[in-house]
Amino acid sequence: MLSKRVVIVGSSFAGMTAAIELKEKLGDRHEIVVLSKDDQFLFMPSLIWVPFGLRAAKDITFPLAPIYKKKGIEFIHTAVTEIDLHARRVVTEDGESPDYDYLVIATGPTPNYDAVPGLGPYSGFTHSIFTLDAAEKAAAAFEAFVNKPGPVVIGAVQGASCFGAAYEFLFNFAHQIRKHKLEKKAPLTYLTAEPFLGHFGMGGFGPASKLATMFFRKLAIHGETNAQVAGIKPGEIHLTDGRTFPFAFAMLAPPFLGVDAVRELKGVTTPAGFVQVNDYYQIETFPEVFAAGVAVAMAPPDKTPVPCGVPKTGYLSEEMARVVAHNIAAAILGEKMVALAPGAIDAKCVLDAGNTGMIMTSDHFLEPRDHAWLIPGPEAHWAKLAFEKYFLATRKRGRV
Repeated sequence: MLSKRVVIVGSSFAGMTAAIELKEKLGDRHEIVVLSKDDQFLFMPSLIWVPFGLRAAKDITFPLAPIYKKKGIEFIHTAVTEIDLHARRVVTEDGESPDYDYLVIATGPTPNYDAVPGLGPYSGFTHSIFTLDAAEKAAAAFEAFVNKPGPVVIGAVQGASCFGAAYEFLFNFAHQIRKHKLEKKAPLTYLTAEPFLGHFGMGGFGPASKLATMFFRKLAIHGETNAQVAGIKPGEIHLTDGRTFPFAFAMLAPPFLGVDAVRELKGVTTPAGFVQVNDYYQIETFPEVFAAGVAVAMAPPDKTPVPCGVPKTGYLSEEMARVVAHNIAAAILGEKMVALAPGAIDAKCVLDAGNTGMIMTSDHFLEPRDHAWLIPGPEAHWAKLAFEKYFLATRKRGRV
């Protein structure tokens, strides 16, 4: 059997899982190469705590190179600028152009702050928790907010998909308001494109709407659903229906795009730049090319008055990557591939709320489901803390 080269672009939840699983399945006979613009792994679920000083970069990152070296996987710290599907090669910012027998696109997303005028922490007026740099900027703003409090607006604009993180940040912010005794000075509003609370971009999840409504009532949070943001100015969020919401601090989840190199692929991606794959996670017209994680296109399960994207969790990304690793190994070794649509993968999620939260689990990520269980209570907060420690400890040792 001739040696094959598998190139993996990206090294977050999906990319790292795919690389290590493939190495374990294929051994040293075949070559695994990982290309990543980041040389550190970032545990993104913990970014919700960075603005409150509860986590720093050193707490939720670790270097990738030593792990891959230990596993016998080639790791190249570089950004991919072009993917040539016909020539079976990728081009990096360093001018290198490694070829591949099999390719895994695990590039994740990039925030689209240009979707709404005034959105985002760079050229806009709102904060973000979806990159480490943005979360650190939010930390400085939160410190200033505590000294000069006022109205708080948190939520997700039209086309956003990461609703879970928005809810987590909302409830953690409410917890911090209580800790700092600012309840009378900092009214809290949740603006969301969702048609109802607890929709999550998934069409709902069991009794999530009922529980979310209960949390909102208990914490005196005002919720605005079907909200479409027209634009943001300093201290003001303007909706398309003419209403204005003032703020002293605001965090609105943006829509996501595929990264530039993937968005430029023709005929195999959505307009937003996410890869269209079959249930084997292959591009139909290029079956040697696979995708996993947030880079994969997922259609919304329901039509909503205001557009909502589908969330893609770290767990979902890892499970996609396991299927990809199995199928590439199967193709190389002459074994049977497996099909598993993203919506048919089971769901496991912990929504943190500062000192409480919700544990969410179901047999399928999207409907139809046989069960969707939610367990509210302080055990959810402790579960999230414990999982963070477990995940970082195992991944630092190259275990997936």
